[in-house]
Amino acid sequence: MGSMIKECTEQMIERWLTQINSGNREIDVEKEIIATAGEIIATTSFGMKDEKAREICDKLRELQMILFKTTRYVGVPFGKWFNTKKTLEARKLGKEIDKLLLNVITNRKNNNNSNNKENKGSQEDLLGLLLEANRKVDGKFGKTLSTRELVDECKTFFFAGHETTALAISWTLFLLAVHEDWQIQLRDEIRELAGDNKEIDINVLSGLKKMKWVMNEAVRLYPPAPNVQRQAKEDIKVDNNFTVPNGTNIWIDVVGMNHDPTLWGDDVNEFRPERFIDDVNGGCNHKMGYLPFGFGGRMCVGRNLSFMEYKIVLTLLLSRFRFKLSPSYQHSPAIMLSLRPTHGLPLIVETL
Repeated sequence: MGSMIKECTEQMIERWLTQINSGNREIDVEKEIIATAGEIIATTSFGMKDEKAREICDKLRELQMILFKTTRYVGVPFGKWFNTKKTLEARKLGKEIDKLLLNVITNRKNNNNSNNKENKGSQEDLLGLLLEANRKVDGKFGKTLSTRELVDECKTFFFAGHETTALAISWTLFLLAVHEDWQIQLRDEIRELAGDNKEIDINVLSGLKKMKWVMNEAVRLYPPAPNVQRQAKEDIKVDNNFTVPNGTNIWIDVVGMNHDPTLWGDDVNEFRPERFIDDVNGGCNHKMGYLPFGFGGRMCVGRNLSFMEYKIVLTLLLSRFRFKLSPSYQHSPAIMLSLRPTHGLPLIVETL
């Protein structure tokens, strides 16, 4: 899996080198990294290596923008009729995405049924595991997923599995461009542990301690998933003075918590990766105050893949390039389901 991530990243690096050599050093890293992360999730989880993967990512992103503009009406009676045009656009896009994913699932099923040895490797990815779990065991079915549920699972993993990691990397590059001292520290750490070795060694990745501190601080300041939702399944008493009724939908404001000085101190808005040196919670004075991957039984199942992708991509980029903030950059983070830079993230990228 690491080799697939490396291959997709190196293809992006080649595009960057071509653009830089043509005299244009300004690159919108958010746009580039999101596209590459989509290719990574398509390859590692669905065995897709063609334009269909990029098409699915583009349509999911377009659907995200439409849904963001209409979520203000969620829960409002007849809310879907307040913006009929956007509602119809979202429905059309949803059907197109479903059709693309259904073709992927059908083709994989047909390949699996052919018992072709060349297809055995693909059965180890996410889609392969989902389909294998749906097969008969000793002539009996366990709890299986319908085709509709398979499509929904793929859609969720496709979206959640690429954009959050890509945004974490993008915001990290922004912070490193602003705080060049930490960019230098990470580059030195990579050289110290990996040297000139071009192969990605998992043991080396686990030794990148400063990179882990930087990642934790980046997703604290700019959490890609800006809120967490839960629903109360029973009446919950809080401090004996307040009761959350059964069935209540609860939205946890992760951005607000991560910028709360009562939890983090007066330096809450400062970029200080060193706060995570001896504390996995970064010195937060509440054990539930730092939730980069959610919590409990619904904690992000893809967090280990996210760690691996983050470290591989950042290691390759920092080994080849120096990053500076572009004069055209406009700082305007906005919640569009995820936390994204409103006007993109243009950086000046220079080869080392």
